Amino acid sequence: QVQLEESGGGLVQAGGSLRLSCAASGFIFRINEMGWYRQALGKQVELVATISADGRTNYATSVKGRFTISRDHAENTVYLQMNSLKPEDTAVYYCNADVEAEVKGSVWGSEYWGQGTQVTVSS
Repeated sequence: QVQLEESGGGLVQAGGSLRLSCAASGFIFRINEMGWYRQALGKQVELVATISADGRTNYATSVKGRFTISRDHAENTVYLQMNSLKPEDTAVYYCNADVEAEVKGSVWGSEYWGQGTQVTVSS
């Protein structure tokens, strides 16, 4: 079993910054791609940013130049540094990871999600 635990959400004024963290734990063999997604009230889930195991990054157009995704392989953790926040960034942010985990002596790949953390940007 693998768990993703997020932290770092909160309330911030427009123009401010927040840093989200997501730590994976469990019988992890390898973590491939990790990423952040968000869902605003009444809207669909959308991709924010992803980072591959070798560090290649991908960003939604709306956050390019303002958000930075990074990861610490040793700590099985992914970060999202969010700068110049706008009210339209308000959403629940979810961590996602493609994990190969050990289960009863075998390695199985699966996708895992965190519980979500609220980010609210006031104008």
